[in-house]
Amino acid sequence: MRRQAGHNRSICHLTGVMCMSWIKIIGYSQSSGLLRYLYDRIMGPDQHIDNIMSVHSLRPHTLDGHMALYKNVLHHSQNSVPHWFAEALGVWCSQLNQCEYCVEHHLAGLSRLLGDPESFDGISKALRSTLISELFEHPEQCALEYARRLTLDPSSLRAEDVSLLSSAGWSDAQILEINQVVAYFNYANRTVLGLGVSLKGDALGLSPKDRGNPNSWEHQ
Repeated sequence: MRRQAGHNRSICHLTGVMCMSWIKIIGYSQSSGLLRYLYDRIMGPDQHIDNIMSVHSLRPHTLDGHMALYKNVLHHSQNSVPHWFAEALGVWCSQLNQCEYCVEHHLAGLSRLLGDPESFDGISKALRSTLISELFEHPEQCALEYARRLTLDPSSLRAEDVSLLSSAGWSDAQILEINQVVAYFNYANRTVLGLGVSLKGDALGLSPKDRGNPNSWEHQ
């Protein structure tokens, strides 16, 4: 079975075919039961399902868990970390992990949230370079540094690192939010990188449109 999976990946590489992932994905038209129900909840325009979500299709219960975590960490009305900065943290972590799929998706979301091409251009360049620039205020720089450490060297973190976030003006609740954004993106990056999820066919930057309703997953 392992030899067959590797053989399929080699065929995709040699023929130049861009596969959606290294494992089988059940599309919307072939879905049924719980998978169809979940697809209907998260569907974007033209029955679009992001590949990072459809890669769960062989185990719909993990899609359910992934989507709930994503919605609550990034798109919940009770979160108080600025929405654009949560997206920026996601791009930052994804760039550190060299996960181009998540970088592209969340840069598109960040661009929409900022609504300012000039600001977006500067911020996106800073995030892609993985260098914290003067574009970010001190509290944001502290959060980005915490995110870098948590992503690349988590066992090095100490209570003092959280104290630095507090001193920079983040509340304990906001520190929890920052922690969860970083943890989520490391999970998402490893899902993508570990299963070869590609951007083929994806519509960049779709996100849940109703932040006030935790049960609304519809994407726009």
